[in-house]
Amino acid sequence: MDNVVFVIMAGGTGTRFWPLSTSKRPKQFLQIFDNRSLLQMSYDHIISLTSPDRVLVLTGNGFPSLVYEQLPDIPKTNIIEEPSRRDTAAAVTLAAMICRARFGNPVMVVLTADHYIDPAESFRRHILSGIHAAQKTDDLYTFGITPTFPATGYGYLQMGEQVTDDNGIIHHAVKQFHEKPDTVTALSYLKSGRFYWNSGMFAWKTSTIIEELEKYLPDHVRALERAILYDRTPEWEKALEESFGALKRISIDVGVMERAEHVRCVESSFSWCDVGGWRALSAHIPADEHNNRTKGRVLTLDATGNFVYCEDTDETVALIGVSDLVVVRIGSRTLIVPYDRTENIKTLVEQYFMDD
Repeated sequence: MDNVVFVIMAGGTGTRFWPLSTSKRPKQFLQIFDNRSLLQMSYDHIISLTSPDRVLVLTGNGFPSLVYEQLPDIPKTNIIEEPSRRDTAAAVTLAAMICRARFGNPVMVVLTADHYIDPAESFRRHILSGIHAAQKTDDLYTFGITPTFPATGYGYLQMGEQVTDDNGIIHHAVKQFHEKPDTVTALSYLKSGRFYWNSGMFAWKTSTIIEELEKYLPDHVRALERAILYDRTPEWEKALEESFGALKRISIDVGVMERAEHVRCVESSFSWCDVGGWRALSAHIPADEHNNRTKGRVLTLDATGNFVYCEDTDETVALIGVSDLVVVRIGSRTLIVPYDRTENIKTLVEQYFMDD
């Protein structure tokens, strides 16, 4: 596809998937659903729309070799190592600077490396709809997912008026962004029919997002404009590290999208899940007659509503008389946590295992 660049954000640490995900091999590089990693699945979804030289992957410090191992068709210079974690606004700004320097003014499609999407063909139809709209306007496009349950772990987009019907794919103005709600609020969002899950995927012209970044995050633009002068030179790593280190941590949603005036949403109907942790993954594994969801050799007796993930096929996990637990057995490590405490896995990892 001419004048489009796909940007895959692959810099997460995946702490909520410990002990399967570690700081040396986070979840985007793991084969959680299939024989392809989440990163590879993200690439597979879009490569029929473009060529490898028009795919950029932004990843964390120390991960470029893993990206290239899994996506060997992408030029090594298209795998961009962020020297430190500065949240998504920094990554988007860096990607925009690179797109402008290397490609002129393409439409940027910003995707994530750790979401589950199905079916791929429906996803591509919606992405193409957003691309075509972004090519014609100076609007910022996001992709809102039709909610199927009152999720409290996702942000939401409140829809305004309909602006386009693209052969059945509806585009809306975005009235407001909403942070993760409580259960009662999430239920009211679902019933209203005017709220969509915020997928964190975007489409916009490079010039458009840079103009918005200059308006709302000028320090990001100035710092990375200095660094981009050294793109693909021996001085690149040093220049980028100096510029990146000066940036404040802020997401692209908070820094730009919630403040911008011309934000549009492609109403998307494909199945989508931000695979944020074990609880989210469990929804994709069939339940038995006692509502236990298991992977591996698992035995249960008077146990209900549990999720068990056992990687080693030679090991057996047995549960007796327990309910609503997440049990994960990986190598020499075992995790046992109540369903309603899975968010605390991140705290545990940050306290004990960040150098693992």
